[in-house]
Amino acid sequence: MGHREDLLEGAKKCLAEKGFVRTTARDIVHASGANLASIGYHYGSKDALLTQAFVELAQEWGDAFTPDVTGEGGSLERFRSVWDGILGRREQAAPVWAASMEIALSRDALPELREMLLAAEPEGRKGLVSMFTGIPEDELDERDVRTLGGLYQALLTGVMVQSLYDPEGAVTAEELTEAMRRVAEGLLATKAAEDAADA
Repeated sequence: MGHREDLLEGAKKCLAEKGFVRTTARDIVHASGANLASIGYHYGSKDALLTQAFVELAQEWGDAFTPDVTGEGGSLERFRSVWDGILGRREQAAPVWAASMEIALSRDALPELREMLLAAEPEGRKGLVSMFTGIPEDELDERDVRTLGGLYQALLTGVMVQSLYDPEGAVTAEELTEAMRRVAEGLLATKAAEDAADA
């Protein structure tokens, strides 16, 4: 590999171990074996290099993530199988999740990264809806992406935070599925009671 590739690999390693804020240019140089001047020459700045490293980490995780989904779209079996896939790769996903949280919590300190994540959000929501429902992404409309995608994204974000904060105590795929079943049963029972009262 050349200096450019060495720097990128070193930055990915630093990002996974230390995050954006705590990673210095010297950390990247140490991890890559390159020299300090080569960061500016190849990437322009440390932040630009870390941005590229984050993009590559996210792509690598996404490319490697192919959950073994079973069950009909929208079924509890499918719901659980998707979560089994996501949580089964928690260790591999942790650096990307941690970096995403750092970007979100930094507000405007990392504007380029924040804009990049915001731009990718609709596609991420589409992918989630498609995984859970079985509906092809090109058949989803904007309402599907905003509502179902927003719900699945909120669940995923919560699971990410739990997993990073308390890996041993974080919710399991089985517990998420049981909770979803109970919520659905409660909503249906309430609807049936309302319909009976209106009759």
